[in-house]
Amino acid sequence: MASLWEKQIKGFQYHLKIERSLSENSILAYVQDMEKLRNFMEAHYPTTQPEQAQLEHLRNFVNEIAAMGIAAYSQARIISGIKAFYRYLMYEDKIEEDPAQLLEAPKLGRKLPDTLSFLEINQILESIELGKPEGHRNRAMLEILYSSGLRVSELTELKIGNVYADIGFLRVTGKGDKERLVPIGHDALKYLKMYTELVRVLQHPAKGHEQYVFLNRRGKKLSRVMVFLIIKKQVELVGIKKNVSPHTFRHSFATHLIEGGADLRAVQEMLGHESITTTEIYTHLDRDYLRQVLTEFHPRK
Repeated sequence: MASLWEKQIKGFQYHLKIERSLSENSILAYVQDMEKLRNFMEAHYPTTQPEQAQLEHLRNFVNEIAAMGIAAYSQARIISGIKAFYRYLMYEDKIEEDPAQLLEAPKLGRKLPDTLSFLEINQILESIELGKPEGHRNRAMLEILYSSGLRVSELTELKIGNVYADIGFLRVTGKGDKERLVPIGHDALKYLKMYTELVRVLQHPAKGHEQYVFLNRRGKKLSRVMVFLIIKKQVELVGIKKNVSPHTFRHSFATHLIEGGADLRAVQEMLGHESITTTEIYTHLDRDYLRQVLTEFHPRK
């Protein structure tokens, strides 16, 4: 017989899928985090049902996962899941007061990974040999990553029919299967056209992979891991010591736009961020620069 915890978590899972239309991966993460809470409650407070849990119980759970050495970001995600679960119980009139309302997440410092300068981006791009078939593909891929700020999964999933070269846009599918249109620069379009007309047209795509833009030698769409390896190889080749991944190109794209004075809402739209607070982390670099200017040049620094 299913426990009340199990029943409520099942209901929460259904709510996330139907009411909030979250992706399968997001739903799975929420459910796994709630299972952690359930296991804790059943071990320490076996007679306490989900509707009876108090703030003290939840704080004890958070203290336990912190003592286990779980990273602050993971703790924050788990707490976010607990808060969503109890909002769901409130929504369903299962409880009258939300015990998670005052549950505090660990303080997180928003830290950006390494960002590449425009010169470093150029060094990496220019180091790719166009004499090889994979060179044309790799140059087009990295040009697009920097030109359009795509996530690596958005790049590998890009389809031929979603490249609108005539108007300079790509249609990409981001987190939660949400589609958006993103602009693509002239240089990226130039190298994409070279790849499709000189290399891609000669390939024999594997069954089911005919529509993907970027293929490997076997005619299948590139994996995310392969894109990581390609970038790692080029970064090592030019001698850049930073920790560079496909996401570094996305961070550099956003950082360079913000530093150039781009509107934050426009950058949010291009990146596909649901909340503008996520995009705001890129303004921190700009503020650091302004503070440095003040310190160096203001007479009363």
